Amino acid sequence: MKQRYILCLLITGALIYYGAPRMSIFAQGLEGTFAISWLILATCVIAGNLAALLYTPKGTGKGTKGKTKTVRKVKSRSFG
Repeated sequence: MKQRYILCLLITGALIYYGAPRMSIFAQGLEGTFAISWLILATCVIAGNLAALLYTPKGTGKGTKGKTKTVRKVKSRSFG
């Protein structure tokens, strides 16, 4: 799963590397609005993938599929 996050980060970085120099955020009208919104969206994609990559729990890898969790039973009391 981490490979997917890294791949998305690399693709987004390539898109920013290719697209950012060709856009003018100071342009008037629709061109400037598109450039700003595109860069905001790319920043959100990078932030989301970095957060998912950094904050993924360590036990969610391939090796944990066959393992089962032990369930602790809790006794309930009824005062009826």
